[in-house]
Amino acid sequence: MLRIHSELSDDLERLASNVIGCCVTVHRALGPGLLEAIYARAVALELTAQSIPYEPEKSFPVHYRGKLLCHQRLDLLIAKRIVVEVKSVERLDSVHVAQVLSYLHVADVRLGLLINFNVPILKYGIRRVIL
Repeated sequence: MLRIHSELSDDLERLASNVIGCCVTVHRALGPGLLEAIYARAVALELTAQSIPYEPEKSFPVHYRGKLLCHQRLDLLIAKRIVVEVKSVERLDSVHVAQVLSYLHVADVRLGLLINFNVPILKYGIRRVIL
């Protein structure tokens, strides 16, 4: 297997690989075309089955000029180290990547996985976003 150099630690890469594996398992079972909330719940069940710690709909404060604007919820925060944003859209666009980048800043996390379940084969719906 070809290994591409990553600036991320080996343990973070392993965790990301395990999370992607959970998403693939869910996609194989459910297929494309369902609502994002359904996939997020199914991924949460698979993460639990694999003993991978996560927080669903984790809320983070968003500040501007020292003032609290609101709280932003992320689909899944994995082991306090990876943001997972679940999508079920025709195609991923740059705005989706920008959304994950913003979430990484808010959560103070380096790695995000943007997962679009509305594809025939899940590997075509995965985008890694690194801060």
